[in-house]
Amino acid sequence: MAVNMSLVKNEMPAQRADVRNKNFQEVTFGYTKEQAMDEAKRCLNCKHRPCVSGCPVRIDIPEFIHEVSEGNFEEAFQIISRSSSLPAVCGRVCPQESQCESKCVRGIKGEPVAIGRLERFVADFHNANSNTKVQKPVLNGHKVAVIGSGPSGLACAGDLARKGYEVTVFEALHLAGGVLVYGIPEFRLPKAIVQKEINSLKELGVTIQTNVVIGKTISIDELIEDYEFESVFIGSGAGLPNFMNIKGENLKGVYSANEFLTRINLMKAYKEDAMTPIQKGTKVAVVGGGNVAMDAARCAKRLGAEVTIVYRRTEKELPARLEEVEHAKEEGIQFSFLTNPLEIEGTDDGWVKGLVCQKMALGEPDASGRQRPVAVEGSDYFQEVDCVIISIGTSPNPLIKATTKGLETQKWGGIITEEETGLTSRKGVYAGGDAVTGAATVILAMGAGKNAAAAIDEYIGGNR
Repeated sequence: MAVNMSLVKNEMPAQRADVRNKNFQEVTFGYTKEQAMDEAKRCLNCKHRPCVSGCPVRIDIPEFIHEVSEGNFEEAFQIISRSSSLPAVCGRVCPQESQCESKCVRGIKGEPVAIGRLERFVADFHNANSNTKVQKPVLNGHKVAVIGSGPSGLACAGDLARKGYEVTVFEALHLAGGVLVYGIPEFRLPKAIVQKEINSLKELGVTIQTNVVIGKTISIDELIEDYEFESVFIGSGAGLPNFMNIKGENLKGVYSANEFLTRINLMKAYKEDAMTPIQKGTKVAVVGGGNVAMDAARCAKRLGAEVTIVYRRTEKELPARLEEVEHAKEEGIQFSFLTNPLEIEGTDDGWVKGLVCQKMALGEPDASGRQRPVAVEGSDYFQEVDCVIISIGTSPNPLIKATTKGLETQKWGGIITEEETGLTSRKGVYAGGDAVTGAATVILAMGAGKNAAAAIDEYIGGNR
């Protein structure tokens, strides 16, 4: 096979920025067969396979890319499926530039192979063309409960179901998918794709019970003692938003990014006939610099607002993916770097009328290794806005901790676990994903779910 020695990736076809910033349809269209095969031929099929070491779920990347280069797309899908339960999701939202693609040899001189785009192509091709029925494994007679239907819970459930476990996933919301459905906008991750991959897990035999709040409807102890689950995996995520604790955060027109995105993504508040209300601000400030901040800003833009992202460090320190920042800029989002809100001012009737901000400078590195922002005295100024969205991180909901005796957590709420297995301080109870680490990435959460599934299998196997 002739290697494609182009130094740049095949470009991903996409909606024009001035068109897409007015709709919620997916931004990028995905590769054609020809583009995918051409991109796959850029892979050097390195003997030491550095890209695999950069993937938290250890997908056999060179092998699946080789199949793509030969036009064997279904074979490529089967290879990915050995390691990933959510390939169409991961192909869209994983930070490949800091994981598998960061290890690609082609990236030393030029751009790395577009591994994520190829994964997306393979999954989409399978979903559009395959009629193969999922074979249900023979049940082994053991029951496991999974709390949360986000990436870590689904990965754990899928791996256990393939081993023959009777798996029940308990989801607090009315729709399965966790952060994939309430947090990530339709234009980055169409919800039909999430449901397609969840349906594949159901075909494997996984049961999903929605509208069940563990810690309120049922406790973990009841799952074990009354419902006879032999092990429990907690993948309940980090849905408790952080705030700045500044004056004015209780004004009308102030949202946490979680609430704003949930109203839009899960409750479809952007639709004309939606039953869920949402404020369509004319001037919106989004405070924060992560992927969630970019998502909130781009959603507000699509609702018709002028949007400014307020971030207290420089563009270099933005934690969001470079691609998301570039897309936000293309769509007309403004950035106010080295800026920190001091107060949200309101009108006499309690609505937001503006932000009082202070300019910052970078000082010495802090515990995170990034330069600490330092206030510039006398630099306060007023910025007129009628909506403020706070996106400065999230913590795990304390409900499970409060109702589960002996479950040890960090001061900020993260569940304490063994790193390799996900075992908590409670026998037979495992945890992973954002409930342990705080908000991170889909693929890291999936990796934690898979590690816990292997540990649960070993734990229950030891009890047989």
